[in-house]
Amino acid sequence: MEQAINHIVIVGGGTAGWITAGILAAEHNADNGKLSPSPKLNITLVESPDVATIGVGEGTWPSMRTTLKKIGISETEFLISCDASFKQGSRFINWTHSLTENHSNNPSNSPSNSPSNKSSDHYLHPFSLPMGTNEIDLCPYWLPHRDQVSFADAVGQQNQLSQLFLAPKQITTAEYQFQNNYGYHLNAGKFSQLLQKHCTEKLGVSHIRDHVTAIHKKDNGDIGYLATKHSGEIAADLFVDCTGVKSLLLGEQLEVPFICQKAVLFNDSALAVQVPYPEPETDIASCTHSTAQTNGWIWDIGLPTRRGVGHVYSSSHTTQAEAEQQLIDYLKPTAGLDVDNLNIRALSIAPGHRQVCWKNNCMAIGMASGFIEPLEASALALVEWSANTLAQQLPANRQVMDIVSARVNKRFQQHWQQIIEFLKLHYVLSKRSDSDYWHDHRESSTIPDSLQEQLQLWQTQPPSRHDIQHTDVLFPAASFQFVLYGMGFETQMPNQLKPSLQNRAQQLFADNIKRTQGLKQVLPSNRELLNKIQQYGLSRI
Repeated sequence: MEQAINHIVIVGGGTAGWITAGILAAEHNADNGKLSPSPKLNITLVESPDVATIGVGEGTWPSMRTTLKKIGISETEFLISCDASFKQGSRFINWTHSLTENHSNNPSNSPSNSPSNKSSDHYLHPFSLPMGTNEIDLCPYWLPHRDQVSFADAVGQQNQLSQLFLAPKQITTAEYQFQNNYGYHLNAGKFSQLLQKHCTEKLGVSHIRDHVTAIHKKDNGDIGYLATKHSGEIAADLFVDCTGVKSLLLGEQLEVPFICQKAVLFNDSALAVQVPYPEPETDIASCTHSTAQTNGWIWDIGLPTRRGVGHVYSSSHTTQAEAEQQLIDYLKPTAGLDVDNLNIRALSIAPGHRQVCWKNNCMAIGMASGFIEPLEASALALVEWSANTLAQQLPANRQVMDIVSARVNKRFQQHWQQIIEFLKLHYVLSKRSDSDYWHDHRESSTIPDSLQEQLQLWQTQPPSRHDIQHTDVLFPAASFQFVLYGMGFETQMPNQLKPSLQNRAQQLFADNIKRTQGLKQVLPSNRELLNKIQQYGLSRI
């Protein structure tokens, strides 16, 4: 008789565990965010009462809007409960040249505005795709004008709008809808609490707070049950490992190898700190600021009540003391307080991923399956992809599970290859010469062969969908365009462009200018919109 998949146990809470629980329940046990009378799956989440949330995964992609809507959480409740704000992309500051090489000073909250990428030391990787993406690739038609206008300003509005701290929509815009595409900045601890409350109270997820003392396997290598300190044995048909970097099930118990990527992406340490605003109504940045440093980079995100700031660095190239001093020096101009009294936390990063994410009857999601570094905030996006993939491709029984897992593992490996190459691209394109860190990143021995091939190709033609060999990609061709041309990469001018398409491109460029000016007039600031949502929303939740 075939063993049906009826009971799923998620080991570990945090954002990864509760997103997985919510997506599984929404897919199989709920309709339109409400629990069905006869749920298909028994979903149990087991987490240790002593493990605290790391609390630094504070940036999401636009995909989070779909996730929240799917599991039935209103955007108003989410924004208020999680101290969240709107994020329209990531701004990279001083990545092309160091501050000394630029002979200029760009405070993190107000990068200078230069029309030409060649002379600019900042650029935006926005969430909105270039105008007309489904109709025409504007990049070749922008190249002849690259000395007059940046790529981001030519094809979209978010570069200029985010520099003015504007929101991606108006108060009259429906929940999860937008004028410009957006994700969120959020308080990770509060987010986990909201997800836990919603999953247990609205979606029927069972929650057990207990210590897992042992993991018992069956003769065929599957995990049979967990032994716990107070709740006895907990069996399941399928286990989801959300135990973070420990990877207790997939890594330790099932011995799936860990593939270290430190030879490609060097950052293995971070310092994180929460910084209050100098004034309650200080502008809230509507994009993540990523400012390059001598041996790493600093993230800076704006929430309604504080900033979350951190320095990611390579311990092979600098010391913790030196990294902390650079973090303090970065904060002094904008923090408006005695930065020496801030509570700075030190974190370790093991850059890499498991060989596969699914073995036997166990799938790892989140840091249990891998983590590189927070650049471009891909961690939560990969959690969402993993949880949705499991929910949508959940095998009916154990007999077909290995077929499904092989397919999922192949896509998992493709995603990690693209993440690694896309993150490495930021370092490879840098012209900084102020440390061995940046020189080492440009050494060919540290650059994946496939990325080197692409860079050679992109000297003659812009990145396109033809450069990506699989579907359901995390980073589309436009993302590579924004980074390449934001950092002044040189691509040959196209030999011949069809006049009809040239005319269409010029029309789209003109439409973009008009739309940018229009949105500047009507969009509220990030803080103004969040204040209105807070004012109108408290009576509704």
